[in-house]
Amino acid sequence: MKHYIFRNNTIEAFFPECNYTFSGYDDISFIPQDTDGYIWFYQVPIKFDSQTLAEEIQGFGDKLQLVASQIPGNKTLIVLTLEKIWSIKYTTGDFAVRDAISKFNYIAEELASFHQNIKIIDFGQFCRQYAASELIDWKIYFISQMELNLRLASKFKKWWNEQLKSIALKRKKCLVLDLDNTLWGGILGEDGIEGIKIGGDYPGKAFLYFQGGLKQLARNGVILTVCSKNNEADVLQAWEKNPYIVLKKENFAAWRINWQDKASNIAELAQELNIGLDSMVFIDDNPTERELVRQMLPMVEVPDFPDQPYMLPDYLKKLVEHYFTVYSLTREDLAKTEQYKANAARAAEKSHFTNMEDYLKSLEIKISIIAVNEFNISRIAQMTQKTNQFNLTTHRLEESEIRDMTAKGWKIWCISVADRFGDNGITGAVFVSNSGHIDNLLLSCRILGKGIETAFMQKVLEMLKPEFKTITARYIPSAKNSLVSEFYERIGMKISGTEDGVKSYVMSTEDINPQIKKYYSITVK
Repeated sequence: MKHYIFRNNTIEAFFPECNYTFSGYDDISFIPQDTDGYIWFYQVPIKFDSQTLAEEIQGFGDKLQLVASQIPGNKTLIVLTLEKIWSIKYTTGDFAVRDAISKFNYIAEELASFHQNIKIIDFGQFCRQYAASELIDWKIYFISQMELNLRLASKFKKWWNEQLKSIALKRKKCLVLDLDNTLWGGILGEDGIEGIKIGGDYPGKAFLYFQGGLKQLARNGVILTVCSKNNEADVLQAWEKNPYIVLKKENFAAWRINWQDKASNIAELAQELNIGLDSMVFIDDNPTERELVRQMLPMVEVPDFPDQPYMLPDYLKKLVEHYFTVYSLTREDLAKTEQYKANAARAAEKSHFTNMEDYLKSLEIKISIIAVNEFNISRIAQMTQKTNQFNLTTHRLEESEIRDMTAKGWKIWCISVADRFGDNGITGAVFVSNSGHIDNLLLSCRILGKGIETAFMQKVLEMLKPEFKTITARYIPSAKNSLVSEFYERIGMKISGTEDGVKSYVMSTEDINPQIKKYYSITVK
């Protein structure tokens, strides 16, 4: 995507040339329309008169509001917060500049609260990693008016890419955790339930903090699992009886507690949860176990573990920022663990039936088909970024692109699925252009295996029938979507051409005759 950056300093070296163009210094007179998105990256000028500087910063807020009012609502504006890189304070009781910076950042946050296309990035998060002396190189500043130190360019680019991923709602899905000397100090099988170090004085307090941070990660939509060499009965008893353990049985979506090698256990966990190995992060204090998983499962991320328990808070911070940070949370994120537990209950229920039809009837499946709106657009964009197996074209989209499609008259629907075991939330989407072309269809693996995908598309085709004479579609193969290579054929579409594995389809709307099973309760909203 191409972005246009409003700036008041030299910053070109901090952004890849091919994807970014720049305003003149402090120039908002020109707002290009042929760009995919916008960025506001102003820095606090280096001036000595605090009152003059405060007034100039106040003007930044006025300019930002003017720019925001001129930008199309279907294009994203990313605003980096203002941060003081360098200053001299002549009077300790003078807070004019600090207050002006706070007011600007408040204005930006207020704009974002009222406009879904405006996103705020905390530039201070980057600056706080470095001493004041590292943030500016005076020689380069005097030569080029580059306030941020050029030596930080590569580190800034890495940090910037992580921010863009968080805005696009891209992150890892699952954290796989060892137990002994990872979630608590000591070895459960040797030290016993009362002997392991958790809570109380150091080092138990460090493990307590670590577990507390991981529990919050779970509340923010990351799936927690356990992979531990232990006796399962001992661990279950520890979860039940040790009052200081923060992460209990109910906080984990699944576990493998046995004496099997951890690579095999992690592969089984991925299969049980129906997620890709590349969406998992494995945490273990034992370097031998980490290396085994790196060698056997190279798709799994395996960061090193700190040498001492007092290093766990900083380790947790890096873990979250590198793998799990997301700009905002969807309703589905907040219910992730419960959704995967409900899936396990469905699987257990299925084993009681010999007839698939009877099993599906027993589920009492409710399908809601909902047009894109301000409440679901983030989740729809998130699914395009994360869904791999049931994804007919693997087109990755950001919110701004979906807004643009909607503005052009595209029909975009998502699907929400619930049954007697629980609510899966929004778990699929379809994108249909204003010419009747199905640009993409995707569904979460959590709802597959129950015919929901077929019922959904049959209903969608029925909804499209009055508006189009023909419906077209494509399947574009990827490394992971062979599962759906013949899906369009199964719902009655005809192949109109093939090239390099890409299959094109066509269907006359006269041939649309949905045969939706009565045990699916479908509501269109």
